[in-house]
Amino acid sequence: MNLELKDKVVIVTGGASGIGKGIVGALLKEGAAPCILDRDGGDVNTYADDLGSSTEKIISLAVELTDETSCRNAIETIVKKTGRIDALVNNAGTNDGVGLEKGSIPQFYGSLNNNVGHYFLMAKLCLPFLKVSKGTIVNIISKIYTTGQGGTSGYAAANGARASLTQDWAQELEKHRVSVYGVSVAECWTPQYKKWISQKDSPEEALKLINSKIPLENRMTTTVELADMTVFLLSRKSGVNSGQIVFVDGGYVHLDGG
Repeated sequence: MNLELKDKVVIVTGGASGIGKGIVGALLKEGAAPCILDRDGGDVNTYADDLGSSTEKIISLAVELTDETSCRNAIETIVKKTGRIDALVNNAGTNDGVGLEKGSIPQFYGSLNNNVGHYFLMAKLCLPFLKVSKGTIVNIISKIYTTGQGGTSGYAAANGARASLTQDWAQELEKHRVSVYGVSVAECWTPQYKKWISQKDSPEEALKLINSKIPLENRMTTTVELADMTVFLLSRKSGVNSGQIVFVDGGYVHLDGG
């Protein structure tokens, strides 16, 4: 299917690894021009090595997403180079384990800032350009906002906010023909996930138990599957479904897996 994304300028936060990197790869395959905003910037050459894709359309910038000036400078650089912004994928964040019992109040506020503050900031900065392009915002959301996990209050609250913002922005921006979607992630194998599970007493047994709870095929969602859905939502082929949150999780949430 031709998603008609050729040369579209799409910002992907946290695009240097994991789910974000998968999304960048899917965009490249559709001929889009992805812009990576990541704390580490990211080595563009790895996209050619890992994905077999041309890197000539990529813009990769080292950005501290919690810093407004850093984000503003990045947007200015992108617009100066491309003249437009067609879409934003808010993806960056981390399950930082700031819980109710062991987390402090400053840590909780910090978790919100690290995991949802930049979603608002990036949308705010991109909005003038998205209005012109009648573009799209996709917010990547953890299933934790519906299932909970325990011991991670900050991340859970941030993802609840991501979901609520998706629906609120969809209503606010419909008059500008800007579409807003959410993609809900459950268990997906990423470098962050690998690091987390390696800290378990028995990583192999923990992984086996997690996979057993995923109804469809008893396996984790891949970054490719998440990327394909995200890129589809970024295209006009997704239709007039703004405000929807799509669960890409093998039935984990809705088929009684979690």
